[in-house]
Amino acid sequence: MPSVKRAAVVTIERDGVDVALARLRAVAERKGVELVDGDDADIAIVLGGDGTMLRALARFLGTGVPVIGVNYGRVGFLTAMSADDLEVGLERVFDGEYETVELSTLEAAVNGTTKVAVNDVVVAGGTLGRMVEIGYAIGGEDLGHQPCDGLLCATPTGSTAYNLSNGGPVLVWGLDAMVLTFVAPHALVIRPLVVPRGPDVTITNLTPDLEATVLVDGQPVGTLASGEQAVVRVGSQHSLLATLPEVTFFSRYAATFGR
Repeated sequence: MPSVKRAAVVTIERDGVDVALARLRAVAERKGVELVDGDDADIAIVLGGDGTMLRALARFLGTGVPVIGVNYGRVGFLTAMSADDLEVGLERVFDGEYETVELSTLEAAVNGTTKVAVNDVVVAGGTLGRMVEIGYAIGGEDLGHQPCDGLLCATPTGSTAYNLSNGGPVLVWGLDAMVLTFVAPHALVIRPLVVPRGPDVTITNLTPDLEATVLVDGQPVGTLASGEQAVVRVGSQHSLLATLPEVTFFSRYAATFGR
């Protein structure tokens, strides 16, 4: 990659970030890199954890600006370097020693509005403790209905988050697909399903007396009355994750989940 001339900065609200920012500024000054606030940047530097990384990936979606992270969170699966390695890692990044991975997104059409998800789309009951009856179809073919707490559609990026905690599979970065995982299904045989780019997933709220809520990357974007539908598909855009060459998906997976 070419060397970096301008870098945007995204931070987490946490003790110690002021010190991290000072360290980042010192590296940038030493390497002749201008720190900017907007999209006119070669790369975005995140000081935070996976939540901050996801917000940054969504923030810079469609701008062509890749996002790289220094881990100041708990897990930091999406980040490329530890806080202790900030200076060495960012010097390499500013010299152009990084790679960019294209990550699939999702598009969710709800009540005439389309939203883009970097992480996941969830259709869940709007009342705590109440199950919903969800019907689903893929490419126009009906797959039945399921009493559950909700249905989760996750990107490869989001497959290691809410999806994983519900027993869904991990999708390797680079796969152009999503995974469907029911949340607390009232059945013993229901299993997650990986869906490629192309067919739409139509999700119907079949609960007679209860609205379902649609969340995109954790934020409510609409409700489904009984009989109403949301449509989810693998999106046309890709988020851009930057990483150091040796910090691959599998090295992160082994370090995070392999112990």
